[in-house]
Amino acid sequence: MVKNEILEDLFFIERGYLNANHFVYRSESPILIDTGYISDFNETERLINNAGAKISDVSLIINTHTHCDHIGGNGIIQQKSGCDIALHKVGKHFMDTKDDWSTWWRYYGQKAAFFNCTKPLEDGDVMGIGPHEFEVIYTPGHASDGVVLYHPKEKILLSSDTLWENDVAVMTLRVEGSLALFQMQTCLEKLESLDVRMVYPGHGRPFCDIGSALSNSKEKIEHYMLDREVLGNDLIKKIIVYTLLMKKEFKETEFFPYLMDTVWFKETCDLYFNSEYETKYKDIMNTFFKRGIIKNKNGCLFTIIKP
Repeated sequence: MVKNEILEDLFFIERGYLNANHFVYRSESPILIDTGYISDFNETERLINNAGAKISDVSLIINTHTHCDHIGGNGIIQQKSGCDIALHKVGKHFMDTKDDWSTWWRYYGQKAAFFNCTKPLEDGDVMGIGPHEFEVIYTPGHASDGVVLYHPKEKILLSSDTLWENDVAVMTLRVEGSLALFQMQTCLEKLESLDVRMVYPGHGRPFCDIGSALSNSKEKIEHYMLDREVLGNDLIKKIIVYTLLMKKEFKETEFFPYLMDTVWFKETCDLYFNSEYETKYKDIMNTFFKRGIIKNKNGCLFTIIKP
């Protein structure tokens, strides 16, 4: 794991593909930004402790959105500390109404738990993380409750899953709606207007060339708009890898039947690939096997992607 002190007492913790990166503000009343995946909470707690903070002392969690890899530790930490939790007001609505569909949890068969959001956020709000003031920028598209955090003085952007260095996060139009790609384009244009020297994304390493990342993302979104199959293929590939990371391994003979019991796999094949479930599964798995991204050991599938 990579830990960087990006501002005084504010640490960036880089995780992997399964667990979102998160941030720890070290003080007598620590503040966290995003809390990883619920099944990996023990490791999350260890990393928070290593940054000099105690779970029981946490005063505030800020979440960039309510997908399971960003909010997994919320309930446990809130129970132990009584902390406030801040979300965009759309995400607060999801929590208040126990909406496990709009959060993707039920759609993708993910593990997560509801918690009490005490602070609704709006576009343009300023959040104090100790002495460090971050502007809240609403960025729907990947997630309808998505936000990024921008520190104008130090020109730092905590971009969550709105902007990655070399790829675009999963776009789930069946949940986010038919405008999601257009919303993502608008959000990328918002980020273009910012003066940024360093970006800390939701997954992956920090990077300084925001221009290239924005260009890559805009080009990818345009490809999705022009060719629906590109979007469908990317979605299936990413969620298959994510599923194997969540499950650790899966019997090969049981994996396709498992996918057929999920909502997301059948709907994605219905939407983009004329309901050719088995054909699409075999095509994508063969690609993964050839590239070595997924392997078969003693009849069990696993991925080499780091969790």
